[in-house]
Amino acid sequence: MKNFCRWLAPLCLLASAQALERYVSPQGDDRNPGTPAAPWRTPEGARDAVRAWRKAQPSGTSEAVTIWLRGGTYPLARTFELTKDDGGTAAAPVTYAAQPGESVRLSGGRTIPAQAFGPVRDAAVVARLLPEARSQVRVADLRALGITDFGAHRQFGHGQPVVPAPIELFWNDTVLPLARYPNTGGIPMGAVVDPGSMPRTGDYSNRPGRFKYTDPRHERWVGVPDVWLQGYFNHGFADDKIRLAAIDVAQRELTLAAPHMYALGSGQNYNQYVALNLLEELDEPGEWYVDAAAGRLYLWPPGEVAPARIAVSVIEDALVALDHVSFVTLRGVTIEQGRGLGLSIEGGADNRIVDCTVRNVGTAGILLGQGARQTFPGITADDYTGVPASRQIGSIHSQLYQDTVWERDAGERHVIEGCEVYNTGSGGIFLGGGSKKRLERGDNVVTDCRLHDFSRRNKMGASGIVVDGCGQRVVHNEIYDADQHAIFVHGNDHLFEFNHVHHVALNSNDVSAWYLGRDPSDQGNVVRWNFFHDVGRPDRKWMMGVYCDDATAGVLIEGNVFYKVASFGTVYSNGGHDIVVRNNIFIEGYGPAYQLKSMWYDFGQDSIPYYFGEKGIYTKRLTKAVNIKQPPYSTRYPLLTDWLDLLPDGKTYVGMLPRRNVFDGNVMVKHEETVRLVGKFAQTEFGTNLHTQKDPGFVDAAKLNFQLKDDSVVYRELPGFKRIPFEQIGPRPR
Repeated sequence: MKNFCRWLAPLCLLASAQALERYVSPQGDDRNPGTPAAPWRTPEGARDAVRAWRKAQPSGTSEAVTIWLRGGTYPLARTFELTKDDGGTAAAPVTYAAQPGESVRLSGGRTIPAQAFGPVRDAAVVARLLPEARSQVRVADLRALGITDFGAHRQFGHGQPVVPAPIELFWNDTVLPLARYPNTGGIPMGAVVDPGSMPRTGDYSNRPGRFKYTDPRHERWVGVPDVWLQGYFNHGFADDKIRLAAIDVAQRELTLAAPHMYALGSGQNYNQYVALNLLEELDEPGEWYVDAAAGRLYLWPPGEVAPARIAVSVIEDALVALDHVSFVTLRGVTIEQGRGLGLSIEGGADNRIVDCTVRNVGTAGILLGQGARQTFPGITADDYTGVPASRQIGSIHSQLYQDTVWERDAGERHVIEGCEVYNTGSGGIFLGGGSKKRLERGDNVVTDCRLHDFSRRNKMGASGIVVDGCGQRVVHNEIYDADQHAIFVHGNDHLFEFNHVHHVALNSNDVSAWYLGRDPSDQGNVVRWNFFHDVGRPDRKWMMGVYCDDATAGVLIEGNVFYKVASFGTVYSNGGHDIVVRNNIFIEGYGPAYQLKSMWYDFGQDSIPYYFGEKGIYTKRLTKAVNIKQPPYSTRYPLLTDWLDLLPDGKTYVGMLPRRNVFDGNVMVKHEETVRLVGKFAQTEFGTNLHTQKDPGFVDAAKLNFQLKDDSVVYRELPGFKRIPFEQIGPRPR
């Protein structure tokens, strides 16, 4: 009887309470009543007690619930999930919140105690280490600590699924780098001996490529197992991680273990790679290596071991999942140290993720909606097949490429606010919702967040924010420090406003700060009042700021400030229609402020059947995925209805001729090249624009304050120029 009452106590206390506020502490006990003096121990314990209490209440009873999490680390044995039984209502929401002023961590890792580390005494291991590392590296026996699942290194890259990371190592609040060569920069590829098969064009013979190496350091790795190379093995947007199969010292050649999507190519300054997972290259503080066969972790500590918080990732599944639940708020919590996804929200409505930190995870930070699992047996693009999958990124980009109206069950009116997402492996936030097919809004929002260092592992597609569906908002965010895109867009009627985007597209080519492409029905997107700077680099010749690719249409680019952005076009349109560029300020760009290519009369002539043919991707996307001649598309976007019509010559489609593009009321400051039009029919209507080699009256250009003073020459020379609310850009004070 005593034991029965002990387990029943939490429910009895909840039932007698006036306000449902309960407490959790790492020092608590899930058999406690959840009071400040006797808190529960785990978030799961709190969830289960509240769930049981609710089920015991009379029908129609509804009260708000707040679970206060006291400071400390909560190790997760599995996903912490909230389902439809755990949600609230508008009048009675459910909140899980960190106690104000206290640091709360939900961790998918296991702590490695300082005393587990000792000097390396195995003579064979010592011989593999570089001389300077032998006295510095420490070893810990993971199996002795009960850690036996180390995961596995797997191939990933362009056109391939995002996969969970193998075991990773964390020191205090950051992820440490796996032993690699070189420690900074990359190794230039030598001449290609055999490009291998090219899955992108349907060659599935699975022939790996071979190329010459340019650094004799490779010869140190002969016979070393499980060495991986990661880099740009052909195009500057297609980063891959591929296992090294063989090193031929006599021929100075490397053979990869699998093909690259586009086959191998070299000769460009971005054709570089790094070698990963090498005990032989553990040569500086912070680097580490796991010998999976022996179960040992080797680390060159970046500081004193005793006071450090050291952990390894264990959980491959999402750390936190809100599954078809509504009116739940998660506030002030850090989610960290997982091999896969940080937070998943699927279905539901009106959930809020507020002032949280998601960091140090193997794939993405936050996923709204489903990802996908590939079923096609190999690397592919146009032949891709797959199925939706919950709580994982997987092949989300390939699935969206094949099914542009895929509704990922992302729910509606969710808000991610004031969060920081960083040190993620494969992207920051994936934001979906609504229906592209029916043009119904999802109204999901990312606001006042900071997203940075979000592509530690995957590069292509691992953007700060990926948006799809219909009617999302991305406002007042700061997005920075990335090799490729900051914002990657699919879908309709999204708003991108007051964002501060900088230092992106830093190590790549043919990428941008903001990207949309290959579906003219992706209409109604607005890029307004943002500050883009330090995008791309001058030595990479195909870098863009706002990139309207492959016949993108219906984008308004208005009131933005661009500083030191892009070599190929601060705003670049590849054959687009209805691209309106007005009231922007372009400052010291690396290339033209605006470029339009009439791609079907330039480089794209040979691709016309691929896009416009009977089975072309535009035909599929504009007549089958949606129908541009029928509502809701014909009524919402009437200018699009004739896009696939043939002109009188019987061979030219209307969509091949750019039209209704506008460049008007813009200011270009110290631009060597202002506008570039390429190809026949590169139509743009140019209004009155101002080009000056002098400061037009910025408040403080040296401090990147590009607000125009009230007496700026711009307001005299362009009387219709509207003041840009520069002071409102970026996350707002909280």
